Amino acid sequence: MNDPDTILLTTEEHMEKALEYLKHELRGIRTGRASPAMVEYVKVDYYGASTDLKSLALISVPEPTQLLIKPFDAGSIQEIKKAIEAAGLGLNPMPEGKQIRINVPALSGERRQQLVSKVKKLGEEAKIVLRNARRDGNKHADGLKAGGHTAEDEIERLHTEIQDLLKKYEAEVDKAVDGKTKEITQV
Repeated sequence: MNDPDTILLTTEEHMEKALEYLKHELRGIRTGRASPAMVEYVKVDYYGASTDLKSLALISVPEPTQLLIKPFDAGSIQEIKKAIEAAGLGLNPMPEGKQIRINVPALSGERRQQLVSKVKKLGEEAKIVLRNARRDGNKHADGLKAGGHTAEDEIERLHTEIQDLLKKYEAEVDKAVDGKTKEITQV
């Protein structure tokens, strides 16, 4: 990394990945209403292979508090049921013929607070990753100074741009965390 544009681009890529990871993790945290995202990454032992549920079945939301899972292979119903029970989501899958119905229970106040804490913790972890990306970007920028090929004011501008990127992505993290917190606390 020997030019400011590459350093800036790489730093932004790392920050973008951290934000995407956070959003992916937040999708899996359950709220009061049913969402296919709650179970689509549950790993099912399908003929010896650990497979995401979304690859094995159609997941729909017939009612706000209900999930309906229709396996493409009706023979996999028991395996899917076992996997959902083992995932520790507090869900009770009920097989009905060639499909599985899950009633999503309302969250208790205490459980909501636990989930809000988990969301905030994920947000803080994402911010740590963002700050590490800033640190690495600044380190590379300082490396340009040592190389002597880049002007001092150019390096200062690069430091400022990296800091601006950090502020932008931290704001995005806060927005994602606040949105999920509202979703969880909404009764």
